[in-house]
Amino acid sequence: MLRLVAYLIGIAIVATGLSWLADRPGLIVFNWEGYEGEISVFHAVVGLTFLIGLAILLWSLARAIWTSPATVGSYFYRRRQKRGLDALSSGIIAIGAGDGANAMRYAVQARKSLPNEPLTHLLRAQAAQLAGDKSTTRRIFEAMLAQPDTEQLGLRGLFLEAQREGELEAARQFAERALRLNPRLGWPAEALFDLQCKASDWDGALHTLASAKKYGHVDKTVADLRRAVLLTAQAQKAEDEDPQRGLTLALEAHTLAPALVPAAAIAGRLLASRGNTAKAAKVLQKTWLKSPHPDLAAAYAFARIGDSPMDRLDRVRQLANLQQNSIESAVAVARTAIEAKQFDLARGALEPVLGDRLTQRVATLMARIEAEEKGDAGRVREWLARAVNAQRDPAWTADGVVSEHWAPVSPVTGKLDAFQWRVPVELPESKDSGLLADKLAELAAIGAPLDAIDARLVAAGPVVQAKTSDEDTVDGSAARAAEKASGATPEANEKVSMPVSASAVVAASAEAPRPVEAPGASKPASGVPSVDPGSSRGGSAGREPDVAVAAEVPATVAAKAGVPETVTSKSPVAAATVSPAATAVAVVPPSGASKSVAAPSASGVKAGGSSEAKIFVSPRAPDDPGPEVGDVEDVAPLIPRYGTSR
Repeated sequence: MLRLVAYLIGIAIVATGLSWLADRPGLIVFNWEGYEGEISVFHAVVGLTFLIGLAILLWSLARAIWTSPATVGSYFYRRRQKRGLDALSSGIIAIGAGDGANAMRYAVQARKSLPNEPLTHLLRAQAAQLAGDKSTTRRIFEAMLAQPDTEQLGLRGLFLEAQREGELEAARQFAERALRLNPRLGWPAEALFDLQCKASDWDGALHTLASAKKYGHVDKTVADLRRAVLLTAQAQKAEDEDPQRGLTLALEAHTLAPALVPAAAIAGRLLASRGNTAKAAKVLQKTWLKSPHPDLAAAYAFARIGDSPMDRLDRVRQLANLQQNSIESAVAVARTAIEAKQFDLARGALEPVLGDRLTQRVATLMARIEAEEKGDAGRVREWLARAVNAQRDPAWTADGVVSEHWAPVSPVTGKLDAFQWRVPVELPESKDSGLLADKLAELAAIGAPLDAIDARLVAAGPVVQAKTSDEDTVDGSAARAAEKASGATPEANEKVSMPVSASAVVAASAEAPRPVEAPGASKPASGVPSVDPGSSRGGSAGREPDVAVAAEVPATVAAKAGVPETVTSKSPVAAATVSPAATAVAVVPPSGASKSVAAPSASGVKAGGSSEAKIFVSPRAPDDPGPEVGDVEDVAPLIPRYGTSR
């Protein structure tokens, strides 16, 4: 629109000028070398304008002829550049789509059209990566290092290639070179920091972290936390070698991150060792308010050297009052109270967490209380059984790895500050009966010998009474072998091979009498089956005999004597109650039964089967208080062998 207006204005000016000349006639007379002439002013102006236009036209034509080679070359260059840009665009799209063949084809076209373009090198390198040609990829990236404008791109590509191939040292060198070349780049700072953390290069990681914080690559809060973790790692290493340096590092880390448990624990221990109890308590209390942890409670309990167990208990109770709703407070008080022999206080501290909040650690502490206070093996066994199915306690966990101690980096990925105090993720099949053995070993550490604890657990074990069922029947061939080896009647062998149900092991009765051996009978290594003919002879008709589970006949002894092995329950509860290592079957006769039937014993069978094992048969009913005084002289109860557990 403006151009149209300017054009119209120009036409108007020219028309006005010509009209002005036409209204003022005049002549121009000239004399040149004897020639005289005259021309009107109007015609003179028009002629001069025509000559000027003609000169301009001739000059333009001459200039076009002179520059025609450059014009032709520029045309072909622009066409080639357009082809190259189209190839680059299509190649990048093919790379993004994962089309390796088209990406390589467009990379070749781009190289022909734009051989010196940085994007062409990048497209060729990415196409080679997509094709799996590592050597070509490295060669292209190395060629980029020679050009200042592509050096950073080449370092980035070489770093990624070294990282994919697991060449951590080469990757570290490329990252260091890129960071020196341009400290404002974010990726070399982060990559170099991660590699230094994996290599436990705490000093280098601190320097890299300071550079990243200076140029704004890391937020201040994140930078302070990372620095605190790195300082804690250094303090953890220097705690024993250089306590003064370790204390300085731990206190700085605690200042940067008050919720960091390892830093506070190290600082508290070192301050306590120097006799600075007040400052140690202040540091530990500050972290306890943010993150209660057993290490903090232990350091706080021993903050003053030479204190008695009661003094430590009073101090831990003060610490627990700061976090009354935390389970760590209850556990810390209970553990310290057990050490001070204040079992009622320990039991009262754990009482609020014995319901839905029961964990394995709490159940184990209750077992310790029962073992140390009263030596009640039954209660100990009960709490250990509850510990098997209780909730897991928090632990230091990182990337699925559970550790007893904190570590600055993950052992799987090498990530800094990966360990967190939380309940580990547990698979359904991860629970097994091995946990019970661990709890027994932990009980042994409180002062009671493991043999004594185990023997009491078995000796106090209830005699299981249950009706027979059609499940888990013993092999009849083994019963016939027992009949031939011992000469016993078929009725006795039938009672030996009586089926035992899985529910019989679970339904235990603590008041039921334990089977004892008859006087003069040889005592086997792990138990002898005791059998009575049952109700078919001396009892009421139709009544099946009760079964008492005590200790199992070993497989080797059963094979020699012809006695079938004991059938054990497949129930998890039964497996925790009766160990497969020691269980035997004793048939308690009904009231009125008086005949005894011999069954083979591990020590009573001689070559040829001429002697029979002597089996004790109670002359009284199962609910009778027991044999009279004098009837049990020289009679020793069955002592199960080591290994029985619940």
